[in-house]
Amino acid sequence: MDVVYRCCAGIDVHKERVLVNLRRKGVEGKANLEEVRTYATMTRDLLDLCEWLQSEGCTHIAMESTGVYWKPIYNILGDSFQVILVNARHMKALPGRKSDVMDCQWIAQLLQHGLLKGSFIPSEPIRQLRDLTRQRRKLVDQRAAAINRIQKVLEDANIQLASVASDVTGKSGWAMLTRIVEGETDPTALADLALRRLKSKKPALQRALDGRITDHHRFLLRQHMRQIRFLEQMIGEYEKRIEEIVRPFEGAIPLLDTIPGINQTAAVAILAEIGPDMRQFPDHRHLCSWAGICPGNNESAGKHKSGVTRKGSKYLRAVLVECAWAASRTKDTYFRAQFRRIASRRGTKRALVALAHTMLTVVYHVLRDGMIYQELGVDFFDRLNHGRLRSYYVKRLKSLGYTVEIKESPTAA
Repeated sequence: MDVVYRCCAGIDVHKERVLVNLRRKGVEGKANLEEVRTYATMTRDLLDLCEWLQSEGCTHIAMESTGVYWKPIYNILGDSFQVILVNARHMKALPGRKSDVMDCQWIAQLLQHGLLKGSFIPSEPIRQLRDLTRQRRKLVDQRAAAINRIQKVLEDANIQLASVASDVTGKSGWAMLTRIVEGETDPTALADLALRRLKSKKPALQRALDGRITDHHRFLLRQHMRQIRFLEQMIGEYEKRIEEIVRPFEGAIPLLDTIPGINQTAAVAILAEIGPDMRQFPDHRHLCSWAGICPGNNESAGKHKSGVTRKGSKYLRAVLVECAWAASRTKDTYFRAQFRRIASRRGTKRALVALAHTMLTVVYHVLRDGMIYQELGVDFFDRLNHGRLRSYYVKRLKSLGYTVEIKESPTAA
């Protein structure tokens, strides 16, 4: 094989140390020269590694994307070398030849011959935004878990508040929970705290709030409510920080917000995962493949096997499926028509993933072209297959014993 890089290095990354294989092309007729060294992952040691590679004339470095351990190495070496971050699944070592030294040698050998493809690494502001949005999502999930634990305590005390109120931690529900924690047990007094539309359900509330609450239940409710207030405060602080980081990319948020099913929060989360610059991906197919939201490609001997989606960004996949669920509930949109069309044949879950795939394709073109979303309409598939749809219904009517005569109306043209 041809040598692409005359002097390069492969790094096998671990938590406390890295093994580096420096590989040089030998003179004509001689084998490649290589040297293996081990460095600790402390900052001073990584700077020594950088100085050694520079002194040897190294130009390109490849390393595995091992957890978060690659990040400090990339931050130090990225300014001096062309660093390629590689998915470990894409360069499996030969069976029976597995050791840390052989790993770094195998990485260097593949890199020298140009057989490695680097992973997508966004710019530093986008990486910061990604950290914030992912942590915010985890806090929201923790808040939802705390609300579920409150509901569990209420069920244990036989207080059926969730059967009447749609949101146990809404204004009315929170006021009732506060009074319960303070020691109130009268169902009528608790039901009087209902606000707005919940006032019309006072008789049902009185029956639902008639339970057997104990000091143990009050203690648990008090702790869960404190946790929810703390989480809401942290979520608010994260949202303020996200607003500061996202300001340079504010032009992309309104564009994504025009897509049905995507609100501002989802737009920021999507932007944090893929960035605003779509030149990182050759086309929308590469983006969907990188995200793991498209069907898998598995063919052998002319037979197509399971098309299960590949692994990708779980954070991006989660927000896209949530947006797809919201888009499937919109009225008079292409997304709703696509969801109903696929769900009737393949089921709801597959339809949601397919719709998420379509939405990511739309996101790619919206960000690449800087244009707002253009709605195709809920009747898009009917207009696309007009002749076949007409033949289908004519055939169905004839099978039911009707004589069909087709006459086009003037408004149809």
